[in-house]
Amino acid sequence: MTRVIASCIVWLLLAVTGHAGPWPREAGHFFISLSGERDDGGNSYMGLYTEYGLSRRRTVGLEVSHTNVGETSAMLWYQKSLDSGEGPNRLSYAMGVGAIRRDGELLPLSQAALMWGRGFSGPWDGGWLSAEARVKVAGKTEEVTGRQGLSSIQYAYLTPEIVSKLDLTIGLRPTPFWAVVNQLRLEARKDTDFSAKLATSVVYDLTGPARLEIGLVAPLAGPSEPAVRIGTWLEF
Repeated sequence: MTRVIASCIVWLLLAVTGHAGPWPREAGHFFISLSGERDDGGNSYMGLYTEYGLSRRRTVGLEVSHTNVGETSAMLWYQKSLDSGEGPNRLSYAMGVGAIRRDGELLPLSQAALMWGRGFSGPWDGGWLSAEARVKVAGKTEEVTGRQGLSSIQYAYLTPEIVSKLDLTIGLRPTPFWAVVNQLRLEARKDTDFSAKLATSVVYDLTGPARLEIGLVAPLAGPSEPAVRIGTWLEF
């Protein structure tokens, strides 16, 4: 039963964040997720996320993303659990390396993350809490070139030289087939103002191993517009 609950938590976290969170993937199992966001200004983001469980505490993965403002990125990452697997709390770290292609230029990309989470029972079918802190560093490019012809909102879809993020998530399952997920996204970039967003999604269990997520992203601070989010994923 504990393994089933943990798997449900991982599925839901991936639907909303695109990251596994502190729960590792089961050894020998794959996960594939496709998600996208589109805001009121027509700016969009698409992401493909895959992961594979190496062992009980180690997971590897690949992330590929594209924005309509001219950036494509890919990152390989490795995650390891720091907890013993006992008790309610889970703690993991992750590191990744990759590259960004922008304006015909290829730039290096790296990321480090620390994640905590725990599930809880009641109300309804229970839920979970999680926090994920990430720092992403990209190769330096000409800032004027990156901004040319872009609004502040469009520019926010590009990866800055240095960005720190903190995602705080709470999820509840009113029924075994539905979940409501709220995530506060905080972001501090080197080149623009601090930003905050609230992402609220409804997740539905489809037939078999498939899941579907539909949600809204509301800006709270910084350059952004309301956006619609949709995602789907498979585990095998």
